[in-house]
Amino acid sequence: MLSLQGLTKTFGGHDAVADLSLDVPPGTILGLLGPNGAGKTTTLRMVCGMLAPTSGTATICGIDIRTDPLAAKRKLGFVPDSGSVYEALTGLEFLLLIAALYGIDEATARPRITQFLEFFELHEKILENKLLGYYSKGMRRKIAITAALLHNPSVVLLDEPLDGLDANAAVGFKKLLETLAREGKTIVYSSHVLDVVERVCHRVAIIVGGKLAVDDAPDELVRRSGADSLEQLFTQLTGSTGVDDRVADFAKNLLP
Repeated sequence: MLSLQGLTKTFGGHDAVADLSLDVPPGTILGLLGPNGAGKTTTLRMVCGMLAPTSGTATICGIDIRTDPLAAKRKLGFVPDSGSVYEALTGLEFLLLIAALYGIDEATARPRITQFLEFFELHEKILENKLLGYYSKGMRRKIAITAALLHNPSVVLLDEPLDGLDANAAVGFKKLLETLAREGKTIVYSSHVLDVVERVCHRVAIIVGGKLAVDDAPDELVRRSGADSLEQLFTQLTGSTGVDDRVADFAKNLLP
């Protein structure tokens, strides 16, 4: 469903992503982890066609994002970390615009939008009458998720999807991901929240310095490494050691 082949992106002589290869089969939720600047968002942007790779490519359902980007994007849904939306449109106008871009007529789109409204507990009057510029961060995130799933994509890319969602919405969304995976969709879940990734994802890929460090089931990664948890393994791989000592020193310097 999703295959990355030697994906590389170079900025000013520096490899933000270096020769990254991954295959993600149907029905899999892949957790994409890494420290800040590791290349996670750059990878997702290349996969969805927002950034051109320096070399390598990605295929979505067998379609190359470089040679046939429109056909590949029809199979793809993407929730960016920014949660950006067109602030001068109402929520309904924005979602109908997204539906039209995917060739979904309004008569078909409206019932789908209503389903998402009910799922996310959004009021129809707000969707119809309030500009997105006045939505809260959590409400914008719900609209962005709806826009990504509205055309029923086969592959879904999520960059910090829970950012801004309240606790109830987050619980519901995690259950939705599990349901989508059971239906055979491929999901890439990029996040810094390790405990959520450990609970939700079937596989975890950790990127360090733009390169793939490990890729396997969370339990298997922890078992093989001898770490006590995925969090401990992550700190070992990313070099974040001595955290307790640094915190103690920092707190000591703050005290009079």
